Amino acid sequence: METLDTTKNKPAIILDCDPGHDDALAILCAARHCELLGITTVSGNIDLEQTTRNALITTQLLGLDTPVHRGADRPLVVPARHAEFIHGASGLDGPQLPPLERSPASHEAVRFLIDTVRSRDDVWLVATGPLTNVALAIRTAPDIVGRLKGISIMGGGTSFGNVTPAAEFNIYCDPEAAEIVFESGARLLMADLDLTHQFMIDEDAIDRIRALASPVATFAADLLTFYGQAYAQAYSGRVEGPLHDPCAVLILSHPHLFEIAPHHVAIETGGNVTRGMTVVDTRGGHRGEAPNTDVLTKIDSDAAFELLLETIASYG
Repeated sequence: METLDTTKNKPAIILDCDPGHDDALAILCAARHCELLGITTVSGNIDLEQTTRNALITTQLLGLDTPVHRGADRPLVVPARHAEFIHGASGLDGPQLPPLERSPASHEAVRFLIDTVRSRDDVWLVATGPLTNVALAIRTAPDIVGRLKGISIMGGGTSFGNVTPAAEFNIYCDPEAAEIVFESGARLLMADLDLTHQFMIDEDAIDRIRALASPVATFAADLLTFYGQAYAQAYSGRVEGPLHDPCAVLILSHPHLFEIAPHHVAIETGGNVTRGMTVVDTRGGHRGEAPNTDVLTKIDSDAAFELLLETIASYG
């Protein structure tokens, strides 16, 4: 696959997301390190009304003029599933959020995706929620696959899941959509759980963010405190959490932080205990299927955190 080269210009991206604590931090990173053309929202961590509200609140707090387009309110086939046990009833529990002063630019996220990709030849889609909007765009306008630079996905797991032993949340929520995307022929990057669990944010890291003593730093620190405590209760007992979604942004803006391996990835849509699994063929050689995905395998987590700290500080 073509080598990533983002040294000359900021990568142009549309961020398709379901905020969500780590999505908010992905927005923060994307606005500084990418040409953020727009944000599209999807049902995922919380229902669509709240994910859209949270995207608008985040842009408002960050002082961004990025348009937010409301997208799909449910998966292609199955009922919607949410993750209040991690993100709280609002999807952004933790900080004291201000009154919302903004409105969506449209309720036509899929149309925005299609029109934007057709209007230029350098667009990356960065998908940090269920892949419903992306699949609908590909199904509606298959020609965009040939115009895209690629799709950077936070989702899946090479060796484990977080909703079931086999399935990660974003893929599990809409495996039919994921199957469309992974079979589309688009260039794919995948930041899966094996990668994102290398980028853990603990209490010491949160203290360093809070010490920046700005409104945005306080917002980020409050988000991460709630997020870490939710992870402690749900999973490990330790107050820390993996910073999933920024990885799908940073691979485009700072690819030197990552190691990548090409693999074939298929989506399980029918298994009783494996539905939503990303089946990553790591066999290699003549035994393996032809790669369709660049899987992120390693991150320099110390350097990534220092970059995150600098990015938060840049909001003053």
